[in-house]
Amino acid sequence: MDKDVKDFLTGLIERNPHEVEFHQAVEEVIQDIYPIYLDHKAYVQDQILDRLTEPDRIISFRVSWEGDDGKIYSNKAWRVQFNNSLGPYKGGLRFHPSVNQSILKFLGFEQVFKNSLTGLPLGGGKGGSNFNPKGKSDREVMRFCHSLMIGLHRYIGKSMDVPAGDIGVGAREIGYLFGQYMRLVNQWTGVLTGKGISYGGSAIRKEATGYGAVYITEHALHKRGDGLANKKVLISGSGNVALYAAEKCIQKGAQVLTLSDSKGMILAKDGLSLEQLQDIKYLKEVARGRLVEYADKHPSIEYFASKAPWAIAADIAMPCATQNEIQAAQAKELIASGIFLIAEGANMPVTPDGIAQFRNNKLIYIPGKAANAGGVAVSGLEMSQNSLRLSWTHEEVDQKLQGIMKDIHQSCVKYGASRDYIDYAKGANVYGFLKVADAMVSFGAV
Repeated sequence: MDKDVKDFLTGLIERNPHEVEFHQAVEEVIQDIYPIYLDHKAYVQDQILDRLTEPDRIISFRVSWEGDDGKIYSNKAWRVQFNNSLGPYKGGLRFHPSVNQSILKFLGFEQVFKNSLTGLPLGGGKGGSNFNPKGKSDREVMRFCHSLMIGLHRYIGKSMDVPAGDIGVGAREIGYLFGQYMRLVNQWTGVLTGKGISYGGSAIRKEATGYGAVYITEHALHKRGDGLANKKVLISGSGNVALYAAEKCIQKGAQVLTLSDSKGMILAKDGLSLEQLQDIKYLKEVARGRLVEYADKHPSIEYFASKAPWAIAADIAMPCATQNEIQAAQAKELIASGIFLIAEGANMPVTPDGIAQFRNNKLIYIPGKAANAGGVAVSGLEMSQNSLRLSWTHEEVDQKLQGIMKDIHQSCVKYGASRDYIDYAKGANVYGFLKVADAMVSFGAV
C-alpha cells in the first residue's frame, strides 16, 4: 500500500478508534481514488478526502418503549447524515442487535458512493437501532417505532433526509414509522420510502435491490458475450434482496442452487423453481420461519446447518446476507468451485483480502455500491412520484430501474477498464467519488 494512503488511514483510525467496519469501508475505497485525488489540485487544496470521510453529523438518542409485559425497555438509535452534496441524505434504517455507530458509519459512507452512481440527486446517510424485532409482537414493534420517530422526526424531511428500510425494517415497520411522523408534523409528505402502495409507495420497491443486482450482472455477462441462461447461481441470505435476486435469476433461465439464513443453508441441486421460491417467500415474509422448516417438508431440498454456500460448484455468486460473510478462505473456495462472477447484493459482504483474491484471479467482481444500488434507485423514484403526486406502473418503474443499472454498468466500465480486465470496484469508486468531490469543491468551505 502506498505510504500516503497508509498515513491517511492511520489518521482516520486515530480519529475514529474502534470503528473497524468504517475503517474497512474507507480503506476499500481510498486505494482506488487516492491517485485521482492527488491529480486534482482543487481536491487536495480543499482537503476533500478528510471532509468526505467525516460525517456531516451523527444523531444518537435513547428509545424507550413498553413491552407487552408492562415493563419499560430502552434501546440506542442513531442517524448518520454523512454527505448531502448531491441531494438530501438518503439511506435505510436497520433494526438488529449488531447495529452500532461503526456499522452505520460504514453503511452511510458506502451510501454516498452508491447514491452518486445512480445519477439521482441523493446524498448519503444511514440509521438504525440495536432493537431486535425478532420475537416481538406487532404491538411491541409498533410502540418501539412510534417512540423512535419521536426522537428522529425533527432531523428528517423530504428535502433534508429521507430514510428507508433495511435489515429488520420492512413494510410493517415503515408503516408504523410513517404513521407516527404524520401525527407529529401534521402533514403527509414523502419523508420515508418503502411505503405501502396504498399510501404513496412505489411499484417494485421491495424487489428493486435484488432485481437490480441481476440486471447489472446480466450487463457484465453481455459485455463478455454471455448471458444468464443455464448459469448456476449461489445466493446467500433469504431476505428481500436474496429472494428477489433469486426470482429474477430464475425468470431469466438461471439455476438458483442455494439460499441461507443465520442457522444454515438449503441446496436445490437442480435449481429452485418459481413455485418453490413462492413457498419460501411465504415462509420468510409472512410466517417469519426458518429455511430448515422448508427443507424438512421437501425431500428434494437439502439442508446444511451452520453452512454457507461458497464451496458448491457454480458459475455466479451473489452474497446477499450481511457484511464480511466472504473472507479470504471463502473466496478461495469460490474460485476453486468454478465461480467467475461475484455480484454483491449485501453491503460489503466481501472482506479486503477476499476482494484481493478475486482481483488477482481476474474474476468479475461487482461491489455492492454498484450491484445493490437498485434499491435506493427505486427509493429515489418513489420520492419523485410523491413529489409529483402520481404513481408509475410496475412496467414503468422496472424500465427506469433497468436504465439506471445499465448506466451504472457503463460508468464502472468507463472508469475501471484496463487492457485485459474490467475492475468494476475501481470504476464504481472513482466515478462515485468524482461527482461528490466536484460538488464539494463547488460549495467552498462548508
